[in-house]
Amino acid sequence: MQRKALQLFGIAVILAMVLGACAPAAPQAAKKQLPSEIVVGVVQPLTGDFAVFGKEGRIGAELAIQDINAAGGIKSMGGLKLKAAVEDAGNTPDTATLATQDMISKNHPVAILGEYISRFVMAASEVTDRNKVIMIADALVPQITQMGRQYLFRPGPTASDHGALAYHFVMDTAKANGVKINSIATLNEDSANGEANTLGATQAALQNKTTIVMSQEYPYNITDATQIVQKLKAANPDVVIHTPYFNDAIVFGKAFKEVGWYPMFIAGAGACGYVDPDSIKGLGDAAEGISMTYSYNPAKNTPQNKKFVAEYKAKYGVIPTEGAGMNYYDAMVLYEALEYSGTHYPDDPLNPDNLRASFLALDLKSGPAEEVYPSNEIKFTPTGDNQFPGVIVMQVQKGQPVVVYPPDQAEAKPIWPNPHYKGS
Repeated sequence: MQRKALQLFGIAVILAMVLGACAPAAPQAAKKQLPSEIVVGVVQPLTGDFAVFGKEGRIGAELAIQDINAAGGIKSMGGLKLKAAVEDAGNTPDTATLATQDMISKNHPVAILGEYISRFVMAASEVTDRNKVIMIADALVPQITQMGRQYLFRPGPTASDHGALAYHFVMDTAKANGVKINSIATLNEDSANGEANTLGATQAALQNKTTIVMSQEYPYNITDATQIVQKLKAANPDVVIHTPYFNDAIVFGKAFKEVGWYPMFIAGAGACGYVDPDSIKGLGDAAEGISMTYSYNPAKNTPQNKKFVAEYKAKYGVIPTEGAGMNYYDAMVLYEALEYSGTHYPDDPLNPDNLRASFLALDLKSGPAEEVYPSNEIKFTPTGDNQFPGVIVMQVQKGQPVVVYPPDQAEAKPIWPNPHYKGS
């Protein structure tokens, strides 16, 4: 009986193998058809209060896309070229959100570069996440990557990184000049960006037990800063660490000159004013000696960065601004992620989840993105921040912005104290 049962089991196994061999194979997923070109959205504030930054960002993104295409496009996808589609983010989070919705519905981009103003990014990234569109943000507020967004990446540093570096730059430069800093004051416009920069500087000062004699917040659209500068004069700090945008930097620069009082040093934080070409033009000699932290190093001595600087200067007559530099390397990071996705997910490289996985897999220690980035490595955390943020300091010297910190990246030594300082 047992022998018969074993015979029947053997017959059943053989029959199953034969039937399995005859059955049709399970259909494999078809390779996704690639488009004729890859659309990259560029959403920046091109009108309104922040247009100076948005226009710079657009220029940087478009130059990067031009350079990527000239170098052969996305090679892992057969040389597929990129195409920039541009939308004006306007002047508020609501207009930025609408612009992002329009960009996605009209152009179907694989990624969006922008939108410079942190509160714009915080609002618009809800739209990009809902539509599974990668957003590569050029804004600085730390909260951007703390909202649970799955498709948002920020190659640049945070505002807190900027504020802390501004403080350490001041202290290191004072020490190198044999000067002890006893007190500082902080100024910032009333946005999350201004607050985060000031927080970074304040935390660094408290850790170093430096006295903060005054901390002043003001509306970013301020038109007269005379009273605030008078208050600063009365508090008499050794150093002022200031986070402005563009217009308010000019308002304050002129107020320092009109009041006739300068601290030993004015250090800008947040890469938004004082040392950009338009700021220097608007301030004239009042800009001399003022510094500003930057998320981009125009003096980085690499082939890709030198190429970018040369192209920018040839077209616009000045070195790239911070906004232009950030969007250039943001686009180059996108290029690296697309190449990775084409290599590792060849059947569907533009699938948003495959592209997201590609961003998270990047560890860039060479190549076009790293060559333009202020630090020497780009690698993302699971929340989308760069683990190796880079910040440098530029100072206006003889009417030109030059890199002065960190020392190993400096073009020139910092001028200390501010040339307008008359002593306490």
